[in-house]
Amino acid sequence: MQEEYRIAKDSLGEVKVPKNAYYGAQTQRAVENFPISGLRLPRRFIRAQGIIKYSAAYANSAVGQLDKRLADAIMKAAEEVIEGKWDHQFVVDVYQAGAGTSQNMNANEVIANRAIELLGGKIGDTFIIHPNDHVNMAQSTNDTIHVAINIAAVEAVHHDLIPQLDHLIETLEQKGEEFYPIIKSGRTHLQDAVPIRLGQEFYGYKETLVEAKKTILESLDLLYQIGLGGNAVGTGINAHPKYAELAIGKVAEITGFPFRSPSNRFMFMQNTQGAIKLSGALKNLAIHLIKIASDLRLLSSGPRTGLAEIILPAVQPGSSIMPGKVNPVMAEMMHMIGSQVIGNDATITSAGQSAQLELNVMMPVIAYNLLHSIQILSNGIKVFNERSVKGIIANEKRCHELMERSLALATALNPAIGYDKAAEIAKKAYATGKTIREVVREEGILTEEEIYRYLDVQKMV
Repeated sequence: MQEEYRIAKDSLGEVKVPKNAYYGAQTQRAVENFPISGLRLPRRFIRAQGIIKYSAAYANSAVGQLDKRLADAIMKAAEEVIEGKWDHQFVVDVYQAGAGTSQNMNANEVIANRAIELLGGKIGDTFIIHPNDHVNMAQSTNDTIHVAINIAAVEAVHHDLIPQLDHLIETLEQKGEEFYPIIKSGRTHLQDAVPIRLGQEFYGYKETLVEAKKTILESLDLLYQIGLGGNAVGTGINAHPKYAELAIGKVAEITGFPFRSPSNRFMFMQNTQGAIKLSGALKNLAIHLIKIASDLRLLSSGPRTGLAEIILPAVQPGSSIMPGKVNPVMAEMMHMIGSQVIGNDATITSAGQSAQLELNVMMPVIAYNLLHSIQILSNGIKVFNERSVKGIIANEKRCHELMERSLALATALNPAIGYDKAAEIAKKAYATGKTIREVVREEGILTEEEIYRYLDVQKMV
């Protein structure tokens, strides 16, 4: 069945647009120009665009630049965008016109047409409300897309990532306490090392994530600085002198976060350094999550031919051919997510260094990759915690067995017999398959009381 169209116009002429679409000519041109990936900027970014357009209409009305009746309709339409009612109308591919002009116009056109409808007009009647003259008043793609990145990232970090990261940190704290009495062999270079408490390993994981969280939160200060009112190059052309302060204040009010004018608006326009800094902090978190996930895979390896010091919850069958096999799938998933975040950061780094003069035209791909990293980290951490870390069980018997067989126990003999003699003991234990304790006893180089004192693992940890 042939789709019905209406004719929309822009500065280049007429364009056929689906009859029921709220977007207009410029969005349709972008749909036709960029059939690249099928990827769209996510919900949080669209919400941020709605917040910007609402705040702009409010500010322009407050300074007398925009008729209150029109402003109220635009704000109502923008509210619906904030709520997600029109997400299906945001149809521009991530890989689009530089800086995000198509994305900005997608928002302008949807909000304009919905506002026209709210005023009783017919969609497309730009004489009532114009997407550029009214919805985009005192704005440019160059400041609004940049600001949308910052708003979306701040909200995603605070509402999605940090709560899940806090839950995982809490779980690791609990596991550290639960496993603290269990002493096991430490390992460096994947070889036997002196003893460590299993709980100490988990406390180490916990504190690693605490520090990673601090780095993320510290990076947000640059994102709180938003250059609404900078317009095309930072000069604020066509914007009322009070517009920026009012618009940014409204953004802060809607979001509940301390958004403010940047220390230098030209700096803001030229660089996406807030996004770059946050992406680096997310990469830092990803690296540490990969390390933790890899450790859990190693510690749970087996169950009969590996370390098997911990047992991970069985969440699904692990093989299509080997019956009864169960794999550490949640840790593997976390590793994949971490690798993707590292890749996203490489994309953001490349796009970030492509800024030229007064603008970075790579902002859409920066926005997509930054928000993608936050989303997959948030979701991944949640299920990794709930379906794996919370259910970890310690194999205390196995921990004790491997710890007693560790050749690194000879280290504790250094004060009594010296490094060289202790090394001989270790070599003999390795050659004979005996424990350090057994070889020392057979050699008769220490009394039973001295063996107990020097090889007391409780004192080693």
